[in-house]
Amino acid sequence: MNVRKCKNIEAVVVLMFLISTIFVICPSDSVKADAFSDSLANAILVDPSTLISSSYWDLSAGNQQVVILESLGNIMPSHGPNFIMFSTGIAGAIATRGGGESGSERGTWFGLQRPESWQDFDEATLTLQLLVPPGMNYLYHTSQFFSTEAPEWIDSGYNDKFTVTVNSPSKGITTHIIDVDENGGNLVLDSYDLEDTGFDLFAKEPGTHIPTNSDDIDWLSTDPGSPGWDAGATLPVDSLSPVSPGEIITMTINIIDAGDNQLDSAAIIDNVEFWPEAKANITAKKYVDDLNGGMVISGDILEYTVYISNIGNMDQLDNAGDEFVDFIPQYTTFVPGSLSASCPVYTPDPPEYDSGEDKITWNGEVPSDSTVELNFQVSINPGTSEGIVISNQGTVYWDNLDNGVDENTAEELTDDPDIDDGVDQDGDGQTNDDDPTNITIFIPPNYVEEGFSDDQTGRFASQEYEGYSWFETSEKSGEGNFEVASSYFYQTPKSFKIKQRLASSPQYWNYSTSNLNCVIPWWESWFACGNATESYTLFMTYENDIGQDLAKLRLIYIEDGDNPPNDWLLKIYYWDQDQWNDLYSDQYLFNSWYKIRIEEDDSQNLEYYLNKSGIGQVAFKTGNRLEDDFSSLTSLRWDSIDNSIVCPIFFWDEHSVGLETP
Repeated sequence: MNVRKCKNIEAVVVLMFLISTIFVICPSDSVKADAFSDSLANAILVDPSTLISSSYWDLSAGNQQVVILESLGNIMPSHGPNFIMFSTGIAGAIATRGGGESGSERGTWFGLQRPESWQDFDEATLTLQLLVPPGMNYLYHTSQFFSTEAPEWIDSGYNDKFTVTVNSPSKGITTHIIDVDENGGNLVLDSYDLEDTGFDLFAKEPGTHIPTNSDDIDWLSTDPGSPGWDAGATLPVDSLSPVSPGEIITMTINIIDAGDNQLDSAAIIDNVEFWPEAKANITAKKYVDDLNGGMVISGDILEYTVYISNIGNMDQLDNAGDEFVDFIPQYTTFVPGSLSASCPVYTPDPPEYDSGEDKITWNGEVPSDSTVELNFQVSINPGTSEGIVISNQGTVYWDNLDNGVDENTAEELTDDPDIDDGVDQDGDGQTNDDDPTNITIFIPPNYVEEGFSDDQTGRFASQEYEGYSWFETSEKSGEGNFEVASSYFYQTPKSFKIKQRLASSPQYWNYSTSNLNCVIPWWESWFACGNATESYTLFMTYENDIGQDLAKLRLIYIEDGDNPPNDWLLKIYYWDQDQWNDLYSDQYLFNSWYKIRIEEDDSQNLEYYLNKSGIGQVAFKTGNRLEDDFSSLTSLRWDSIDNSIVCPIFFWDEHSVGLETP
C-alpha cells in the first residue's frame, strides 16, 4: 500500500500594477443577484466588488451539487478562506451511492440513471457577470477535477466534463475544459493522493474490504488497498482568459455527467482574479510514495515526483543555471538509475545527481500551459530510528522579469521543515513538523484493539490503525449469525455475535499485521456465554497463512445441570499433546463475561489465561507449541460440528492483539 502525501509548493510569478484609484461598482437596480449564487461568487472572487450579478442552477433539489468548503483533505484555498466544489453527485460527499463510507461506485444521480442523449444529465452551472477593473487584461482562475470514471472509463464515452467559459465582448469566448475523455490523460493523481477528498476510493470485493482490480462498476471503500484504486484527479490547473479593462464579461462555470448519470465527478474552483498582464507563471507540487507499501521503515524506497507547471502565456526558458535543485534528504541515500523527466509537449533531459553535494539538479524549459514531471528515488538508511522524520525540499528558479535570467534564485518554493528538535527552522514561529510531505519512520504500538463500536450492526467487522487495515471478519453465511451486534456488549457499545452451526461453517477473523510491519505475540478477547438446551461444540483454530495450526480451543456444552431444559453447561479446552485438555480445572463457564488470552512465551510454549469479569484470573495453563510460532497468526477459523435446533450464542468484545517487530 502506497503512502502518498501532497505538498503545495506554489509561487506565482506575475508583475502586478499598483492600482491607486478606488472605484465602487453599483449594479443596475434592474439586476437582482440571487443570495445563494452571490455567496458562491464571493467564495471564489479575490475582489468581490467586481461582481455585477450571479445565478446558479443544478438538477438536484436544494442545491446539492455545489458546496462552499474551507478545505478538502490536504487541499486548501489558494486565496481567502473558501473555495467551491461542483459535483455531478452530492458535492463534498464521498462519491459512492448515498455518500457513505462504502457502497456502489454508481454514485448519486438526480435525473435518470441512464439518460438518452436528449434527456437531462446531472449538471450544475454558476454564471457570473463581472466588471473588469482599469488596467486589467486577463481573468485568472484555479481549478482541479476529480472523477470516479478513472481509471477504467477514460476514453470510453462516459465523458464527465468541467468547463469554464469567459465571454469578453472585446476578446471573444475563451473556453477551458477538463474532462475524462479528451483530457483523461491529465488525471495524473490516483486514490492514494486524494486522502479525505471523497475520491480516496478503492475497489473491493462485494461486501468485503478485500482489494480487487477496478475494471468494472465496483463496491468501493476508503480503506486503501492495492490493487484497487478507483478514482483519479488532475493537478490544480491555473488558467487565463483575455479581457479588456472597463467591460462587463460573463464567466460560466459548468459540470456535467455525460454518457450516464452514474459515476460521479467533481471539480473545485478558486482564486478568480483579474491580472494586468500574463508572463511565465510557475507553480510546483511534490508527492512522495513509499514503494515498499505498509508503514514506513528503514530500508524502504521513497520515490519523489515533482510537477513544475507553467500556466502563463510565455515560456519559461532554459536559462543559465539550474531551474530546479533538490538536496537528498537526511537519513536517506540516492538510488542510482532512478532519475527521469517527462513533458507532454517535448522531451526534457532527465535530472542529474551531484554526488559531491548530494543533490538533484535539473535544467530545462517549461513551455507555457504545460507541466514538466521530475522523478527520483532515495532509500531510507538501514538502522534509521523509529520516529525519525524524513523531509525533502526543492527549489524552482524562474525568470520573473522576462529578461532571460532566472533572477529569483533565492526564492524557495517550499517552507523549510520544522523538525521536532525544538528549533524554529524557517522562522514561522513553529517548532513541530508542519511540512505535509514529511514521512515519519513507523513507531509500532504495543497492541491494537477492536471494540466493534464503529462497525455497522448486522455486518462484518473491520479495524485499522493509522489508516492501515489489520483486522476483518468474513461475511455471515448459512443458518447462523456472524456479525456485529448492538444489543449486548462488554464495555464499549456493540460486540460481535456468533451463532455458528455446521451449515454455516467455517467463518473467519482475519489479521493483516504485516501492513504494520509487525507480528502477533499474544491474542485476547472477552466473551459472554450462557447455558444451553442441547449438545453443542464450537471450535476456534488459530492459523497462519499456509493453514498450519498455531493454537486450538474448544467450547463444548455438557449435560450436567439440574434445571432442564437449560442444563447443558459450557466447558473450555485447549489442544496439547494430541488431546483436548481442560483449561478451567473441571469448572463450568456460567452466565458471565470471560476473557481468554493466548501468548507465546520465551521458550515458544503457549500460555492460556482465563479471566472472569469482577473476579480476575481464574485459570492458567501452559502447553506446547503446535505447528509454527504463534506470531505467524493470520486468521482465526470458527467451526461447529452441530446443526443445533436451538444454537447457543456467544458475544465477543474488547478484542486485542499484541504487536511487536519481527
